[in-house]
Amino acid sequence: MRAKILVLIFLVVLLAVFPLWLKSGAEFGGADEQAEEAIVQLQPDYEPWFGSLWEPPSGEIESLLFALQAAVGAGFIGYFLGFTRARKEQSRGRG
Repeated sequence: MRAKILVLIFLVVLLAVFPLWLKSGAEFGGADEQAEEAIVQLQPDYEPWFGSLWEPPSGEIESLLFALQAAVGAGFIGYFLGFTRARKEQSRGRG
């Protein structure tokens, strides 16, 4: 069982590191930038319907907020799954 976990951890690390090694020095842009480029190519005179309410001061802060959002979401999902599993186990013990 321990060897299986170590192999899975190794594969996760490999999946994270391999693309960075393969494209060393490459600029990894987000889907928003790619969509904006495609829209500008198709419709050069396109104007958005609305703008952002707030722009983060830097890319680092934007990344931090995105990571924080992902962490809060993962924490909520983990709590919910653990809570429902504990409730099922508790009901099985009583029933």
